[in-house]
Amino acid sequence: MSRNIYLNGEIVPEDQAQISVFDHGYLYGDGIFEGIRAYNGRVFMLDQHIKRLYQSAKTIMLDIPLNKKEMEAAILKTIRANDLQDAYIRVVVSRGVGDLGLDPRKCPEPTIVIIASAIQLYPEELYETGLKLVTVPTRRNGPEMVNPRIKSLNYLNNIMARLEANMQNAPEAIILNSDGYVAECTGDNIFIIEEGKLYTPPKYAGILKGTKREVVLEIAAEMGLEIKEELFTRHDLFNAEECFLSGTAAEVIPVVEVDGRTIADGSVGQRTKDLIAKFREIAGSTGTEIYND
Repeated sequence: MSRNIYLNGEIVPEDQAQISVFDHGYLYGDGIFEGIRAYNGRVFMLDQHIKRLYQSAKTIMLDIPLNKKEMEAAILKTIRANDLQDAYIRVVVSRGVGDLGLDPRKCPEPTIVIIASAIQLYPEELYETGLKLVTVPTRRNGPEMVNPRIKSLNYLNNIMARLEANMQNAPEAIILNSDGYVAECTGDNIFIIEEGKLYTPPKYAGILKGTKREVVLEIAAEMGLEIKEELFTRHDLFNAEECFLSGTAAEVIPVVEVDGRTIADGSVGQRTKDLIAKFREIAGSTGTEIYND
């Protein structure tokens, strides 16, 4: 079935959603994006995603021609145009059409694309049995480079790590920062549980501040876990009681092995199971109504 795409203010069939080859998002990865989920007719954490989109835009000095309320309306309009209750929504804002030079001043108008479709990152059985991950050679960009807090269209750092995971037949890769500390995965934030404490790398470690990361931290605190946003190493991963990932596409998914070392006894821990259940309960029952009439 053909999808309907939002393109610069219009809803068009996907085969008519055409972007110029001179768009600097295509030529140089000059732009930003957000991945958003809708469940049961509600868009989960829409305000937080829009806020992060505009923060990324500000950092790269990209003026989005819609205000935040207009962007929200455009997202909801796109979902409705595809008659979806559950969806993965991709919002892309590029620098727009320019010339073959790098200068953003040559791009007078950004390009806005919104796609509403479906996504399943991992098979459902892996939420029961857990992932087996590997650490890869590619290191995470530091904040003095292309800051990982910017959700930019230039994802080669993540893609290189993904390629290295593919070569080891691993479903996801753990990326270290330049100092050798655990940063994040190619598309997810990472957590470990040890002695009643939940550890996750801090913002300055070279991570994207995931919206679902914030949900996990809130749930964990309600469960009585002490939250520790601290640096840790692979040694800590190998010896953790439990490990899991979070992300918009992945939601919350357990990890049972890292670099050939089994996490605890190799089964999904009870606290991780509880986190997954609570996350799904919240995601499936809260958010911005899509069809509010």
